[in-house]
Amino acid sequence: MDHYYSKEELVAKAERLARQLSESDQVRFYKQAEEKISANKKVQQLVERIKQYQKESVNLQHFGKTEAYHRNEAIIDQLQAELDAIPVVQEFRQSQEELNDFLQMLTHLISQRVVPKSENPSPEE
Repeated sequence: MDHYYSKEELVAKAERLARQLSESDQVRFYKQAEEKISANKKVQQLVERIKQYQKESVNLQHFGKTEAYHRNEAIIDQLQAELDAIPVVQEFRQSQEELNDFLQMLTHLISQRVVPKSENPSPEE
């Protein structure tokens, strides 16, 4: 005999699953890396500088200042490379990728269980 769940039961189970996920290693590592990023003054200063130059670039592009726009974009690229080289940023990006992969795997698993294979064709079909 099949058991069918009400919307309320499913929402309650989803909330319980969300709490469990928030306590997983992947989420814990991500949160720790995010805290390190937020606490790192150099990272925050670089992010602010990049944002300033990005705003300037939008204005320069809008007013057709092509040469100044390209100089500005080169500065943004240089600042971004400097930011990307910081170990705590690399750690954050790695934890972000791992968390995204984990969530995609869970989403795929759920979709495979919810929709029968006959209704959920493989990408090759």
